[in-house]
Amino acid sequence: MKARFLIAVVVVAVLGGAGWGVRRIIQVATASTTNVIPTTHVKKGRVTITVSARGELQGGNSEILTAPMTGGQDMAITSLRDTGELVNPGDTIVQFDTTQQEYNLREAEADLAEAEQQVMKAEADGQASLEEARYQTISTAADVKTAELEVRKNPMLATISARQNDISLESAKNRQQQAERDLKNLQATSGAGVAIQRANESKAKLMADMARRTIESMTLKAKTGGYVNVQQNTNQNLMYSGMTLPQFQNGDTARAGQSVAQIPDMSNWEVVSSIQELDRGYLSPDQKVTVHAAALAGREFRGHIKALGGTSGNAWNRRFECRVALDETGPELRPGMSVNLQITVESLDNVLWLPSQALFERDGHAFVYLKTPQGVTPKDVTLVRRGESQAVITGLNEGDEVSLSSPDQDGKTADPGQSGVMKALPK
Repeated sequence: MKARFLIAVVVVAVLGGAGWGVRRIIQVATASTTNVIPTTHVKKGRVTITVSARGELQGGNSEILTAPMTGGQDMAITSLRDTGELVNPGDTIVQFDTTQQEYNLREAEADLAEAEQQVMKAEADGQASLEEARYQTISTAADVKTAELEVRKNPMLATISARQNDISLESAKNRQQQAERDLKNLQATSGAGVAIQRANESKAKLMADMARRTIESMTLKAKTGGYVNVQQNTNQNLMYSGMTLPQFQNGDTARAGQSVAQIPDMSNWEVVSSIQELDRGYLSPDQKVTVHAAALAGREFRGHIKALGGTSGNAWNRRFECRVALDETGPELRPGMSVNLQITVESLDNVLWLPSQALFERDGHAFVYLKTPQGVTPKDVTLVRRGESQAVITGLNEGDEVSLSSPDQDGKTADPGQSGVMKALPK
């Protein structure tokens, strides 16, 4: 009896499961055949065409802190302020490693000390040579006086002795003239020698001063107060293209002339945004922009387009830089904040419009799927303006009902070769 009861229960369960499955298949098939295409109506009124984008907040007229020129060598960062840190004028923002420059300074100072000693030696040697030359001049002048006195005795001396006195006088005068010429030459040459040594001293002093200035330049200080904005380290080699470059940090190296940090001007905020090339034709300088900071919920700031940059990027993702100047600011703004931009392109009054989703394009022609008593049929229209959510058109009447999706696309959910229950089953 128990076995028969169990068999009966199993049979009932199997039949119930089969019935439920058949009912589910019928429901799916019915839902598929009764699929309703969403529609909307053409409206008439005022349309504001806008372009939305994301950007990063920066200070206008920022103070740029760049790595100094140190002979082409990369410099290691030993101290760096954090992004968003408030600093005052004169505060140290970036400190580079000065070990090599301090060694160069010691070498330059040693060369300078040696050059100073060479100048002193040249001056002393020149002075000694001049004193010796002066002594020779005085000595030869005395010899000439003595020889002249001897010549006065010639009338009382024999002819040979008198001749010897004349020869001695002539020889003394020659030695005197040579001593005077030597003195003049030494005065000129000793000055040139000292000048050469002084030039070497000036060169060594210049090298020492350059080393000191280089060491001083490797400490980057703020000239104005504000918030620090550390720049991206473009020296990093990323494994995959498109990855975000990291900011500079302690231990990184920077090239000469590379921007390491900025201190934005708090009174002139700017937003830098990268916008798709398709929107380039809609934008122009001075257009109004509404800015929403992601970190400041509910806050809204007004601005205008300041400049439009050149287009760059891959062929499938061409973009251009757009700079927006804020006309309204607040003390809670910080450099590097992510913001959302809504750029007002233009406002059109008393025009026909429909959601952008309801407008289709093929082979350069714009058309809609118009709902008529005979069914849904394609109808060509003229596109006046197209925004992100609205499209301004002509060629329809206010109140016309159009499809929000392509009927052909909806019909591709099942294989046309199938029918009935199998057509409704998901694949």
